[in-house]
Amino acid sequence: MSFLRPEAKAELWRWREVLGGIAVALVGLWLVMGPGLLLAIPGYALILAGVVFVWIGGQRVRFRKTSLGAGAVQVDEGQIAYFGPLTGGVIALREMERLSLERGAYPAHWKLEQPGQNPVMIPVDAAGADALFDAFAALPGLRTERMLAELADDKTLSVVIWERRSMRPVSTLLH
Repeated sequence: MSFLRPEAKAELWRWREVLGGIAVALVGLWLVMGPGLLLAIPGYALILAGVVFVWIGGQRVRFRKTSLGAGAVQVDEGQIAYFGPLTGGVIALREMERLSLERGAYPAHWKLEQPGQNPVMIPVDAAGADALFDAFAALPGLRTERMLAELADDKTLSVVIWERRSMRPVSTLLH
């Protein structure tokens, strides 16, 4: 039997990086305020690390949804796999050409496109969808803050979050 209700436990787990960052910063503050100057230097480093953890954790909290949606997401070795009740698919991150957020269905869906393949549509609240944050952050040139702002916004039906720039040879650009 647990001391916490399942809902409270789930909410604490959702905020785990932020809470860990606060704990690290408090230990750093204790070292700075405490014994002497010798421990102040690692204390300042811990405070800085705690602030970074809180900032990164805040971004992850904004990205996470309930995980009660249809299907499951698995991210493994540069591939995103979605196993849904009606659809599914696998996309290689290094071959992905476009990431969109589609709000035409409820809940919103991530649309992952790769050349020569049908797009993979992943509900934002699918089980394991929080792993997509790190996968998307690895895309070259993706602006995380813009992605989080679009995820929070509900005004547009569809928006392209990221698109791979074409890598044409220099000689074709000169003609």
